[in-house]
Amino acid sequence: MALADNAGCAKPSEDLPFPEIIELNVGGQVYITRHPTLVSVPGSLLWEMFTQKNIRSLARDSKGRFFVDRDGFLFRYILDYMRDQQLVLPDHFPERSRLQREAEYFMLPELVKMLAPKLSKQNSLGDDPCQSDPEELSPNVDATRNLTSASATLPSAVAGGPGGAVTASVGAAGTDIRRAGFITIGYRGSYTLGRDSQTDAKFRRVARIMVCGKTSLAKEVFGDTLNESRDPDRPPERYTSRYYLKFTFLEQAFDKLADAGFHMVACNSTGTCAFAHDQTDDRIWTSYTEYVFYRE
Repeated sequence: MALADNAGCAKPSEDLPFPEIIELNVGGQVYITRHPTLVSVPGSLLWEMFTQKNIRSLARDSKGRFFVDRDGFLFRYILDYMRDQQLVLPDHFPERSRLQREAEYFMLPELVKMLAPKLSKQNSLGDDPCQSDPEELSPNVDATRNLTSASATLPSAVAGGPGGAVTASVGAAGTDIRRAGFITIGYRGSYTLGRDSQTDAKFRRVARIMVCGKTSLAKEVFGDTLNESRDPDRPPERYTSRYYLKFTFLEQAFDKLADAGFHMVACNSTGTCAFAHDQTDDRIWTSYTEYVFYRE
């Protein structure tokens, strides 16, 4: 299936089966680029795709675009690298490891090297600004680690002496590392109530739990259970209201906040009621509720 002329793509020549301007559909994201860009890295997957003579073997979408079933958001950085073989990422880029996986898939070894974690002088994984979260670090972190190492080497018999004092100071320093801040949990819930409120009630249904607050605090508290797909490029020091949780149990969210030292300081809720069916007295109650948590 050839691309339509109104797609703005040049017609292919006899020697080159591909047009000069190529439209790509990568995971639902549409990209338009030049053919020389796609074949700029010999041996890469895109080079293999767009140098073959059998153009019909490549997958197309319903509009005739070449289709690649990969992460459409991260492909922008792959394409940007293909243009000039340089890597430029936003500050506090949170998807570095995933982008490295995409670079491996597209067979771009030099890009894979650029994205590989750097080794520090101690032959351990270094703190890369694109991987670590500055909100979780402070100038006292190194001093705290040194104190912890020093206290670990002291004999247990003198735990009540200087070793005990060091341990206490480490505990205090560890508490200071955690920054103060607010996190707001919001959700829309609904339940159906019939004539007999004791037997016909269909209990609370929570469709999605939203998280509002500073990015770094949200990641610290909820970790892998935090869905960042709607706001993937948010830096750690910025605020967002577009995160939500991968589970729908409010109590689970409350437990995580309590474990992180947060306490609920306020809450509010609104509700509406409507009849479920014209022939019955069943009523559907819907509500939106927010809980505000704070950590000193």
